[in-house]
Amino acid sequence: QVQLVESGGGSVQAGGSLRLSCAASGYSSSDYCMGWFRQAPGKEREGVARMNGSGNPVYADSVKGRFTISRDKAKHILYLQMNSLQPDDTDMYCCVARSTSGCYTWDWERYHYKGLGTQVTVSS
Repeated sequence: QVQLVESGGGSVQAGGSLRLSCAASGYSSSDYCMGWFRQAPGKEREGVARMNGSGNPVYADSVKGRFTISRDKAKHILYLQMNSLQPDDTDMYCCVARSTSGCYTWDWERYHYKGLGTQVTVSS
């Protein structure tokens, strides 16, 4: 049973930084797709960043140049370094993963595993 547990959320002022972590358990290998989505009440869910089993990242246009996704494959941990945070980045951030290395979609339903999320609040 694969489980994803996020941590690192919190409250910061605009311009600040946070680093989110997602610990994955239950995988027998380390070559699988992982990523981050975010959503706030009244807003559409948005794919933020994803990384395939080879370590190639893809970012949403809204976060390019500010957010960096990385992973420690040995420890099965996914990170999201978020810099230059703005109030519009206020959301619940959810870690997702697929059972394969293929990482070609922003479709929430195509991610087999999802964490409960960690809240990020950015004040102006």
